[in-house]
Amino acid sequence: MKNLKKLLIANRGEIAVRIIRCCREMGIKTVAVYSTADKDSLHVRLADEAVCIGPPPSSQSYLVRSNLIMAAINTGCDAIHPGVGFLSENAEFAKLATDKGLLFIGPEAETIDLLGDKVIARSTAQKFGIPITPGTKDAVANAADGLKAVKQLGFPIIIKAAAGGGGKGMRIVRSEAELAENLSIASREAESNFSDGRVFIERYLENPRHVELQILADGKGNVAVLGERDCSVQKNHQKLIEESPSPGVNDEMRNRMASGAINLFKELNYRGAGTIEFLVEDDSFYFMEVNARVQVEHPVSEFVTGTDIIRQQILSCTENRMEIKAGTLPIRGWAIECRINAASPGIVTRLEVPGGPGVRFDSFLYNGCVVPPHYDSMVAKLIVHDEKRDLAIARMNRALDELIIEGLITNKAQQQWIINDSVFRSGNFGTSYYKSIAEEVENVR
Repeated sequence: MKNLKKLLIANRGEIAVRIIRCCREMGIKTVAVYSTADKDSLHVRLADEAVCIGPPPSSQSYLVRSNLIMAAINTGCDAIHPGVGFLSENAEFAKLATDKGLLFIGPEAETIDLLGDKVIARSTAQKFGIPITPGTKDAVANAADGLKAVKQLGFPIIIKAAAGGGGKGMRIVRSEAELAENLSIASREAESNFSDGRVFIERYLENPRHVELQILADGKGNVAVLGERDCSVQKNHQKLIEESPSPGVNDEMRNRMASGAINLFKELNYRGAGTIEFLVEDDSFYFMEVNARVQVEHPVSEFVTGTDIIRQQILSCTENRMEIKAGTLPIRGWAIECRINAASPGIVTRLEVPGGPGVRFDSFLYNGCVVPPHYDSMVAKLIVHDEKRDLAIARMNRALDELIIEGLITNKAQQQWIINDSVFRSGNFGTSYYKSIAEEVENVR
């Protein structure tokens, strides 16, 4: 679909703002959707049009496929951009949009379906020579099946939702006595968040790095890798700090990761933006999953490659082309992102945003805006770029100093504590790092 004229953004918050700004530069009209809790949100103000799609609970607004499709049709949209979270990896939503004559800005429904099922995705990755963590081949139906699997894998193990991500439906189990209850809890959580209660089991790695490659592909077999991001600083599987490149990945491992990823995405005839995630332990890496969408942390990859990922995502889906070359893009400098989370809802009484070279602030906040209690706690992303890691850390330190958000309790001080911690600065840490500092960092205000 060339000459895309109007696009509906089926999301909210900072990602909706990010997409609107990109579309404006591309000459594309935008339609925002909002719940009644978001009627004064920044994305509603910035879009060319806005449509209310329901009350505050996301289950009655942002997750109602029919409301989103009807909003797009009634406003004369050509396409729908799903953003991140919500329905961004929902194959039924992508198919419904396509069936109604709307272009879905993302992979085709069949591809999302294939990759969205983590069990099938593991098997697919293995076919292309990408190592996977030892685990169950199929979803675990009951505690007896789980126990049988564990006797082969050994403890500790991790239970994961077959159809989800973001730490939902995920439980670490260290003994047989904990297994049945945690399988039940994980399944219920998966059903609640993804309408799919299936779970599977993997061997749990205690302190690996969490590393992901940013992918762009044009749907014609051309695949670009925009370096890797290290997302190892995370609390309860929720990412807090991301950086690119990873301090724990050397050129040889980077090349092996990229080669496997390119082969996989080529075979899938993948279209749009995507991420392939790995666990890295010593000199080995293991496939985790593919996120068939743009990621929250995409700005760090934009900084180190000089690429507008949202623009390339739209072009690849509308015109089957990219303005970047296929293959592995060169990386320039170092980028770090700190997610700014709010501990509670509130009204922003004062907002001062940092600036200067290599500083970016992605957010939906403005002075006087209301942060509702119904959605994700992330209210902003602070991203910096410089020539080397130590310089990027210094720049982030300065930018966090300048950032003022009053009226909300945020994790700004905790993020600053982390980036000044000697272990973080050493670059030698894994996903258990936050647990080791939690007692100290959570007392920081």
